[in-house]
Amino acid sequence: MKRILTIVITLSLFSSSVLKADEGMWLPMLVKRLNIADMQKHGLQLSAEEIYSVNNSSLKDAIVVLNGGSCTAEMISGKGLFLTNHHCAFGVIQDNSSVDHDYLTDGFWAMAMKEELPAKGMTAGFLVEMRDVTDAVLGDVSITLSGAERDAAVREAIAKVEEEIKGDVESHYDIRIKSFFEGNEYYAFVYETFRDVRLVGAPPSSIGKFGGDTDNWMWPRHTGDFSMMRVYSGADGMPADYSEENIPYQPKHFLPISLSGVEKGDYAMIMGYPGSTDRFLSSYGVEQELTVRQPNTVKVRESRLALMKEDMNESDEVRIKYASKYAGVSNYWKYFIGQQRGLKRLKVKEQKQALEADFQKWVNASEERKEIYGNVLKDWEEGFNESKETSLYRTYLNECVFGSEALVMAYRTSRLSGALNADPVNQEEVDAQIEAVKKTAEKFYKDYNQPTDQKITAALFKFFSEDIPASLQPEFFKDQVSKNKGDFSKLADKMFAKSIFRSEASFNEFLSDPSAKALKKDMVYTYMKEFLNHFRSEVAPMMGPSQDKINNSNRLFVHGLREMNKDVNYYPNANSTMRVTYGNVLDYYPADAIYYNYYTTIEGIMEKEDPTNDEFVVPAKLKELYNNKDFGQYGQDGDLRICFLTNTDITGGNSGSPVINGKGELIGCAFDGNWEAMSGDIAFEPKLQRTIAVDIRYVLFIVDKYAGAKHLIDEMKLVTNEPVKPTLDAPAPVDAVKKDKRAIMKKG
Repeated sequence: MKRILTIVITLSLFSSSVLKADEGMWLPMLVKRLNIADMQKHGLQLSAEEIYSVNNSSLKDAIVVLNGGSCTAEMISGKGLFLTNHHCAFGVIQDNSSVDHDYLTDGFWAMAMKEELPAKGMTAGFLVEMRDVTDAVLGDVSITLSGAERDAAVREAIAKVEEEIKGDVESHYDIRIKSFFEGNEYYAFVYETFRDVRLVGAPPSSIGKFGGDTDNWMWPRHTGDFSMMRVYSGADGMPADYSEENIPYQPKHFLPISLSGVEKGDYAMIMGYPGSTDRFLSSYGVEQELTVRQPNTVKVRESRLALMKEDMNESDEVRIKYASKYAGVSNYWKYFIGQQRGLKRLKVKEQKQALEADFQKWVNASEERKEIYGNVLKDWEEGFNESKETSLYRTYLNECVFGSEALVMAYRTSRLSGALNADPVNQEEVDAQIEAVKKTAEKFYKDYNQPTDQKITAALFKFFSEDIPASLQPEFFKDQVSKNKGDFSKLADKMFAKSIFRSEASFNEFLSDPSAKALKKDMVYTYMKEFLNHFRSEVAPMMGPSQDKINNSNRLFVHGLREMNKDVNYYPNANSTMRVTYGNVLDYYPADAIYYNYYTTIEGIMEKEDPTNDEFVVPAKLKELYNNKDFGQYGQDGDLRICFLTNTDITGGNSGSPVINGKGELIGCAFDGNWEAMSGDIAFEPKLQRTIAVDIRYVLFIVDKYAGAKHLIDEMKLVTNEPVKPTLDAPAPVDAVKKDKRAIMKKG
């Protein structure tokens, strides 16, 4: 996402000389050269050095990458306290919950540091520096070199660069070298990663997930999607495993928090770790998304969600176990529904075709260009046409085969299986693998319900059998379907009946005396192995030639596009590296005669309240605070604002990212995009695309007035200033603003 330059997506932008400020995920180290003047025009009062610096404290030092890129967070105190989304900490909240201590329903607040709960498995990373290593990686690699030969040359060069950087930095730092612009540039990132993270506070789901699936990806929004956690270090300030002896981490920088609020046109900037975009995707790729991957993913996940929900509604124990899984499956189920709608409505395929025609015209104007780029479009088309069936297979392998939890757990015993099958057997290695898989199993079975998984597996296998061409299906699977006469419930019964993976007790019994023979006889393990071996030996080789054509065309197209449009500042696709996006607080018109204001208020929470629907339950204490208008210093003109919009450019991975004003102060926490612009990962739509953020004042209100955790407020640096106004013309005002009612939202 954070690139030096970005692909032009809409026809109106194809001919422009520079991109709009609201589009773009920019690398922080390049802001000084590419963006700073425009950012200051929009209202930024900081220098480029205050945003990104290697030698001095800067905003980058307050930005946290969680688990290597799943979410973003921001430091808000000098004692290691950070803010992120409720849904980013959802797994941690759920992991610490039980029927007796249901923190999902009730929320959690540590009233002292000693009460903070471990966030098992979560890491918090800080970017130390980034380096442009393009010349070192590609200096000896010809632009025309492709396929396996190119891959090998690049891997060898990257290994050398990594070794060189290791000699320059602290030994405990992590070094990651990533490709940008489809393999045309390479950058190295150096991180310091902390392993002791603890849950400090989270509102109940009735606040943190208010609106649930109904409001997900929607505006107006009234969700307090936030949680607070703390990073701990060893006594020497270095990363350390969890220990009661550890101390709160002291960050190089933390964000002061503005109590001034936001108004339309105010400067807004987001720094974070967007996960993945595909804005250089070809028209052929868009077609495949619309006809293969997305509709089939939606179909399969819809069935999976319905089956989960049945059991979750029947049992509080299952509800807690599957809360995080359900949210994860649901999020991109709804996202893909919206993206298909957006891609079709915006005619993105047709826009891509127009750009590709311009590109081919430019190529044909020069014999030298034809030598390098002449086959780009032809190879693209052939590659995607040849990959239709294998793309479908890969989608179903991910969604159906490894949608079965038991098969995933079986896969996690692969290393143990390898150790048991070694000749001769190395008992020391076997013991090491047993200990490793024990830790995995402990977490897995804590949130596992075999009857739920069994009926989901039956449904998913039925999809696979019916939708994947028989010629591509593993012979073992076809035999099992035939033996059970197409009865997938019966097939699943036999598969799970005696499997060592069916329960924690049966799995631990296996671990007490593990053998290669026991795994070989196990039906769950056999299904996993047969599917995986079939993919590796039969399907993957079929994918190779078509994927090589696609990858090579991607690289050459982007290289040529930047040559063709030398006056355009392009940014790279998102790839879980730190990016900066900036713009302004802004409203929008989602459709004819419909207007959406740029903020919502607590009034909208009360309007949406529905005690019979768990997505719209309003806690009694929140209603009491509302009725008494007890908003404290967090209110504005007798009201309390909940969420607001900016026209910044984000995607998954940006969840939890700070929204920062022109003075470098925290004004909100980003958590979602809007339904009308779900095409955004492929095509940015400036008129419609919005970032949804929870107003930081609502966060503080919940912490202080609702939870009574004022000690956390006391850790922070609160400031009150006049908002920083942009120098550009603000969007024209509108005559009327409709109220934030769900009926209006659904029209959008």
